[in-house]
This record gives sequence, C-alpha cells and structure tokens, in this order.
Amino acid sequence: MSQFTLYGDARKGRRPSFVRAARPEIAIPLYEGFVAELETRLPGRVRCGRFGAEMNVALVNDGPVTLVVERQGDAAS
Repeated sequence: MSQFTLYGDARKGRRPSFVRAARPEIAIPLYEGFVAELETRLPGRVRCGRFGAEMNVALVNDGPVTLVVERQGDAAS
C-alpha cells in the first residue's frame, strides 16, 4: 500500500498543514503519472493502493529518520 504526500506546509507548529495541497482532480493525475514512471523504471517492483483511501497503520519505530523540511525559496538551485 502506498503512502505518498504531495504537499505539506511545516512552517508553523509541530504538525504540517495540508490545506494548500493540490485538489484531487490535480493530485490524482500527478500521483498516477509518478507511479507510471516508477513502473517503467522498476518493472514488477511497484505496488500501490487507492489514492486518498483511509488507512489504519501499525508502526514500529526502529531507528532514526531524517526529514528534510524546506521553506519556499530555501531549496538549492
């Protein structure tokens, strides 16, 4: 099952806001195009779920994780 976020604003507080994320009519074709490109590069290795589906997730934290958080204009050119 895929879990893929197209946009999250982490400028304020401890939780990202998704209010400026693309609407489904824009996001779904972007997601499907991304998956299609992965499938051409990794044939037989791509699995995905249903876009926007509700998920129940079980998680075991095992080791560190690194998140890169950038503000608009901070990314290197």
